Amino acid sequence: MRVTNRFLLYVSIACVVADAFEPITTTVVVGLGVTLGRIIYNYSQESCDSKWVAFNATGLKVDLEQKLFGQHIASRIVLKALTGFMNNAQPKKPLVLSLHGSTGTGKNFVSQIIAENIYKEGMDSSFVHVFTSELHFPHASKIDTYKSQLQQWIKGNVTNCGRSMFIFDEMDKMHPGLIDSIKPYLEYYDKVDGVCYRKAIFIFLSNAGGESITQIALDFWRAGQDRQTIDLKDLEVPLSLSVFNNKQSGLWHTSLIDKNLVDYFVPFLPLEHKHIVQCALAEMEAKGMVKNHEVADQLARDLVYFPKAERVFSVKGCKTIESKLDYYT
Repeated sequence: MRVTNRFLLYVSIACVVADAFEPITTTVVVGLGVTLGRIIYNYSQESCDSKWVAFNATGLKVDLEQKLFGQHIASRIVLKALTGFMNNAQPKKPLVLSLHGSTGTGKNFVSQIIAENIYKEGMDSSFVHVFTSELHFPHASKIDTYKSQLQQWIKGNVTNCGRSMFIFDEMDKMHPGLIDSIKPYLEYYDKVDGVCYRKAIFIFLSNAGGESITQIALDFWRAGQDRQTIDLKDLEVPLSLSVFNNKQSGLWHTSLIDKNLVDYFVPFLPLEHKHIVQCALAEMEAKGMVKNHEVADQLARDLVYFPKAERVFSVKGCKTIESKLDYYT
């Protein structure tokens, strides 16, 4: 619990006042102490107002530029999507982002960056909700129960705070049809059963579509074209089709795609050696270590890359950098 200097001052004053009172009047001071305690608790308790929920566009831009490596397309889309949505006082529907790419390319990290630049408590905010398919929805036989629970959970939390954020991880492992249960909440309705969902944010994370993204990135590399020249238009259609037609994905033939309720399909490109080096250096800095380019380069070289002959892209991206860094330092 965080207590500001202002309230610490209040408490100090209360203590001084208490010393000045005769014993017979201490009940008054005790009452004052209880009141101050309530003020401090209420001030420190997270609430759905601008003290706790406020969009930091500059912070988001800086974080994406300085902390996310090799993802020029994703950075641009996320910044524009969030800025436009958060600055719109009356959005017509919730913001729905579907993040796609292979392991370790930054999907979860971007979700964290978004949360940190909207909620004072970041991912620890009581208004940020994370669902993991294999953990929260493990049994196909219980899909009807999951649908009902998911609807009630989202409705209850948006009722509590309209500016709630819901992150669905491992969408490629979710049972097909389950995510369609939240379709009414993503529509252009003013309210659903008396609740307005228009200011909520829904983020889907999935490895589905990663193969098509990788193939396009590899085609560009083999053609000698710079990675930075890959644009959203090169990826959006094949990505959405790949996800929609993937029978192993929670978005397979989903009405969310069919009805165009996903605002942005965000592609995450496979990472190259230079990006792994950047990840290693950033992790060193995060751990309070002195940056060592030689160590970062050696760590990056020792990872597995594909295609086997060309060794262009890291198989696991930056996913194992944190644990491997302990071995190299």
